[in-house]
Amino acid sequence: MSEGRFGKFGGQYVAELFVEPFRELQDLWKELSQDATFKSELHDQLTKYGGRPTPLTEVERFAEAIKAPRTFLKREDLLHTGAHKLNNAIGQCLLAKRLGKTRIIAETGAGQHGVATATACARFGLDCVVYMGAVDTERQEPNVKRMKLLGAEVVAVEKGSRTLKDAVNEALRDWAGSFDTTHYCLGSAVGPHPFPEIVREFQSVIGIETQKQILEYCGKDPDLVIACVGGGSNAIGMFAPFISKEHVKLVGVEAGGLGVKPGQHAARFSGGKPGVLHGAFTYLIQDEDGQVLPTHSISAGLDYPAVGPQHAALHESQRAQYVSVSDDEAIQALKLLSKTEGIIPALESSHALAYLIKIAPSLPKDYLVVINLSGRGDKDLPQLFEMGIVV
Repeated sequence: MSEGRFGKFGGQYVAELFVEPFRELQDLWKELSQDATFKSELHDQLTKYGGRPTPLTEVERFAEAIKAPRTFLKREDLLHTGAHKLNNAIGQCLLAKRLGKTRIIAETGAGQHGVATATACARFGLDCVVYMGAVDTERQEPNVKRMKLLGAEVVAVEKGSRTLKDAVNEALRDWAGSFDTTHYCLGSAVGPHPFPEIVREFQSVIGIETQKQILEYCGKDPDLVIACVGGGSNAIGMFAPFISKEHVKLVGVEAGGLGVKPGQHAARFSGGKPGVLHGAFTYLIQDEDGQVLPTHSISAGLDYPAVGPQHAALHESQRAQYVSVSDDEAIQALKLLSKTEGIIPALESSHALAYLIKIAPSLPKDYLVVINLSGRGDKDLPQLFEMGIVV
């Protein structure tokens, strides 16, 4: 990888106003990525405060129900705040303190990154503002309440489609006028360099732990690793240590939504093409004139028109396969895991489970499958109750 690029993808497409804050961030990141003291502090916080390492749980009844080989879940739902997002939020808040920043802004879709950022800010005594699309504040109301309780200001964005894309836009506008005191804690492996690299490194703890745990339990690497992909932070964190291991198949699962027409899904690889959004060259859903098209997913965390640039590179090199499942398939997977294992997954994670359900009978019986259960489903229950899906 050349600096800031994954093959032809990535880069730093930013207005002149942002050149200096990004230079400052790049310089510090180069230093911190080699700083043993910083890594030790991060590990200490993730272990003693966050609850790492998270378990690797074999789900025998779920596997039996879908005729799958041995299947394990990496339990990021058991991390403090209920999702993988805390790994990155703690890392970036520690980074912000090194920069001398006193205020953190963040964007959030499903609310889990917002909750994680608000939590880390409370932990380290930083002011916190979270931008969230107005549609998402309604379907993720429990997380909005959690953020406010943690001391964050939550700004409901009424512009555009009123979802994650628009929350990112507003966060960038804020940062443009406040970067002297403010760090933008970007929540996924997207955006201009060095954000995709920073987020991947903070989330790679997921895959590193998984690799160690599966070797301890089974004596070999997994044959198949599956993770849902919105922006792509949980997936790239899980994939990171396995990318160089060609015998491990990597599958990212996008939101197939309601159908294949524009506005019905958020499947960038099957319904999009390369372009620039939010400062990076990657795959995104756009029209012939390069205008970003509306997206849809029942899962707020997957409802984003672009994908992290490293995922774009993994797709083009065919090192990873990217597929999609529908809203209905994700809902059925959520229900099945809940009833067979007593684990209620987030709607985002349910997309990964749903893909395994589709392919399970065709897999070799001696396969080892690992799915990243990126978050728990408590946040989604009010939405599902209101829709009459869960009663």
